[in-house]
Amino acid sequence: MTENTHKGDRIAKVIARAGLASRREAERMIEAGRVTVNGKKIDRAALNVTDKDRIAVDGRDLRAPEPQRLWLYHKPTGLVTTNKDEQGRPTIFDELPEDLPRVMSVGRLDINSEGLLLLTNDGGLKRKLELPSTGWLRRYRVRVNGRPTDDTFAPLRQGLVIDGEKFQPMIVTLDRQQGANAWVTVGIREGRNREVRRAMEAVGLSVNRLIRVSYGPFQLGTLKPGAVEEIRPRILRDQLGEKSEDAPKKPGKPAPKRTRRRS
Repeated sequence: MTENTHKGDRIAKVIARAGLASRREAERMIEAGRVTVNGKKIDRAALNVTDKDRIAVDGRDLRAPEPQRLWLYHKPTGLVTTNKDEQGRPTIFDELPEDLPRVMSVGRLDINSEGLLLLTNDGGLKRKLELPSTGWLRRYRVRVNGRPTDDTFAPLRQGLVIDGEKFQPMIVTLDRQQGANAWVTVGIREGRNREVRRAMEAVGLSVNRLIRVSYGPFQLGTLKPGAVEEIRPRILRDQLGEKSEDAPKKPGKPAPKRTRRRS
């Protein structure tokens, strides 16, 4: 195996690009002694490999990296965004179409949230799209219980500190009052755990519905709950070259080919 750290790629990155696991998961596999390079077991992730090295995970040769792929998924409420839930609750992976390859979610939506969730076969792409530095805005339609005014959301626009955790300024628009509830559009760039719900609670509002309608240039649009739609490779390449959705070169329109929802 190569010993020159300036040649090739880190082995965890190579495993992630093959779609077998995320980069972090690959590092744990290595530490657990599940990975061999050229027939020798390794126990450290600080190793570069090239295409001349033979890599195996759990005794199986690592296949060549697949092209990066990205799917839009309309997550319904009632599903957990995890591979396996300790409480035995249904997960998104239990409900995805059987003809979908192994995928990872880009970020999460909690069990009571719905809307757009991105799925990818590439661990490196997953990490890139999750980083705040990517600059992609995530937009949500939020229904809250109460009668807020525009001034109610001033603390959210300025940036909050909740339980010692600093939240970056949000983009908040009060859309309309509907009986005892109000509809609000919220834009964030970080995606911290339950960020929107916690921010609304901090200004005295309770969220009773939360729908993610976009993630960067990718829109939920008319995608039905439970449905999956792949982004065309050309559109994916174009959008990955963009730093922000504010001025995309081309619209992030999904591919017309669809994967049927499991019945």
